[in-house]
Amino acid sequence: MPDNPAAWLLTVARRHALDIQRRRATARRKAPLIAEDEAVTPDWPTRDADIPDERLALMTLCCHPALAPEARVALTLRLVGGLTTREIARMFFVQETAMAARLTRAKHKIAAARIPFELPDATVLHERLSGVKTVVYLIFTEGYAPTSGASLMRGALCEEAIRLGRVLSQAAPDDGEARALLALMLLHHARRDARTDAAGHVVLLRDQDRTLWRGEEIEEGRRLLAGVAGEGPYALQARIAAAHLMAQTDWSGIAALYARLERLTPSPAVRLNRAIAVAEAQGAAAGLALLDGLDAPTGGSMGLPAARAEFLVRLGRDREALAQYDAAIAASGVTPERTFLEARRAEAAARSRG
Repeated sequence: MPDNPAAWLLTVARRHALDIQRRRATARRKAPLIAEDEAVTPDWPTRDADIPDERLALMTLCCHPALAPEARVALTLRLVGGLTTREIARMFFVQETAMAARLTRAKHKIAAARIPFELPDATVLHERLSGVKTVVYLIFTEGYAPTSGASLMRGALCEEAIRLGRVLSQAAPDDGEARALLALMLLHHARRDARTDAAGHVVLLRDQDRTLWRGEEIEEGRRLLAGVAGEGPYALQARIAAAHLMAQTDWSGIAALYARLERLTPSPAVRLNRAIAVAEAQGAAAGLALLDGLDAPTGGSMGLPAARAEFLVRLGRDREALAQYDAAIAASGVTPERTFLEARRAEAAARSRG
C-alpha cells in the first residue's frame, strides 16, 4: 500500500487524464490530414489497446482493409511514419504527382466510407500484419537509403524502424516474417559505421572496414533468421543480407535468392538488385540485359541509371555511360551519393577522351 493512498490515486488519475488529453490532441492534429468533413473527426478512444506501443497501434489503425494495400501503406507512411510524399513516391517507383493523387483518393475514401477510428487490439494487428510490416520496412528503407539530404543515412529513422520491428515481433511471436524483418534490418544496420569514410564519402561494400561492423547486431540477426522457416519476402531478403556479410561473397547464390524473391514479389527494385548480383556473377552484359524495360516503372529513381552506367563502364562503353551517370546524378538528392556518381562520371569521361 502507498503511504498516502488518496494522494497516490490523485496522481494516477491526473496522469490518466493527461494521457487522454494527449491522445485527443493527436487525433485533432491528424484528423484534418485524413478528411476535412467534421462529421468524421474522431474523438480519440480512451480505452487501452492490447498493442503495447502507441505508434504501432496507430499504424495498425491506418492499415485499414477498406483501402487498397498500396494505398493503406502509403497513407500510413504519410500520417504515422511522417514521410513526405516525395519519399513515399520513390519507394513505390512512381512520380510524386501520382503518389499525391493516390493519397488524396485514400483520404476521400476514408471520409466517404465513414471508417471509424478506434484503437485496435491484438486481433486486428494480426489481421493487418502484412501492411504494418511493409510500413516498418519502408521506414527503415528511407532511413538506410534516404531520398535526399547531406548524409548517406538517417540513423534516427533506422533506429525507430528497428524498435518497431522488435515490438512487432514480440506482439506477433508466431509470425516468422516479423522476425525475419527484424533480422533484415539488423543485418543491414550493423554496417552503418563502415558505409562512409571520415570525410563522409561513400565506401562500397567490398571496400568496407569489417572491423567497424557491429558484431553483436550481426549475431542477433543471424540468430533470428535461423529460427525462421519458409521463404517469405523478408526471410529471403534477410538471407541475402546475411550472404553479403560472408568473408567471400557468393554472387551466384545471391542472384539465385533474388530470382526466387522476384518470383514471389516481382517489383522494379527486386529486378534492379537481381541485375546487380547477376552482373557480379555472370558479367556486366547479363546484368545489363535484365534492366531492359525498367525505365517506366522506376519513376525517375537514381538506382536504374547508376547501375546501367556501371555496367556500361565494365563493358568498355564509357561514352554511353556518361548519359546514364547524368541521369543518376540528376535523380539523386543525397550529397555523398551524388559526389560518388560525379567522381565515377569524371573517370568515365577521361577514359572516353583518351
